Amino acid sequence: MEEINWGIIGCGDVAEVKSGPAFQRVANSNLLSVMRRNEEKAKDFAKRHNIQHWTSNPNDILNNKNINAVYIATPPSSHLKYALQALKAGKHVYLEKPMALNADEAKQICNALKNSTNKLTMAHYRRKLPAFLKVKELLEANSIGVILHIDLQVLQSKKKLFVANVKDNWRIQPAVSGGGYFYDLAPHHIDLMIYFFGPIDKVLGLTKSTTRNANVEEIVNGIISFQNGIQFRGIWNFNVAENNQKDQCIIYGSEGSIEFSFFGSELILKTIKEEQILSFTNPKHVQEPMIQATVDYFLGKEENPCQAEDGLLVMDTIGKLDNRKSFN
Repeated sequence: MEEINWGIIGCGDVAEVKSGPAFQRVANSNLLSVMRRNEEKAKDFAKRHNIQHWTSNPNDILNNKNINAVYIATPPSSHLKYALQALKAGKHVYLEKPMALNADEAKQICNALKNSTNKLTMAHYRRKLPAFLKVKELLEANSIGVILHIDLQVLQSKKKLFVANVKDNWRIQPAVSGGGYFYDLAPHHIDLMIYFFGPIDKVLGLTKSTTRNANVEEIVNGIISFQNGIQFRGIWNFNVAENNQKDQCIIYGSEGSIEFSFFGSELILKTIKEEQILSFTNPKHVQEPMIQATVDYFLGKEENPCQAEDGLLVMDTIGKLDNRKSFN
């Protein structure tokens, strides 16, 4: 195998700018076909992105012998189904986050992968963005001494918790997303913590549901203990006033701290001697570095940039944090 020929199942909003065009830009990669249930939207996507083939039937992707890898970018409720079908069809898989609806489904994907000769990479693309590569570099260089604990605050406006047309907002339909915005955003946060600090030992969570849906999280308050002794404390609140919105993570060490935003382009490094503000520029298609790393892994040139087991650990951690029975 010298090139990766892709098919996309689910060419919706995520694939429009974040990921889709990157499959045609990275080395040794071609995008042959895209699929979406809505025929007109699939055709329009293909036309605008200069893709030769489009379809409304996922089997056209899975049965195409010229396609050797599939990007699954549908909502989480169909991740298990398409991942299993793609592996059975002999395709490599690049799977959007969250990995599945829950840890049980994620485990099924991992088990299928063990019985397959194909490969799977999770689309936790922040691992390859410049700001977070810098954070990892600073941590490995002991720039702030011994890591002690992490404090995360993700506070979003209550105006974003629900939209007028709920049917179009699958992120707050638990049967489709697994939960609410917590299930959409927290995989980014938890995966980076795993990337930075390694395996998890214990997880404790308290959750408050929204008044409109008992299965959608309004507040999640979590504590994580990593196997290396590092402690994490996180609060996710999706019902704050607009002037209280925050996206902040601070890593505290014995000799300083590193502060950053998950959706920003700066980090603040504070040490005993000085304070630095470092700025970064993300690529236009933010998944492009991860897709290049995935292509290289599929071709046997590099290690897996994000293993299926990490996706499972993220889902297991989120499930434990979302302990809705413990606090109402």
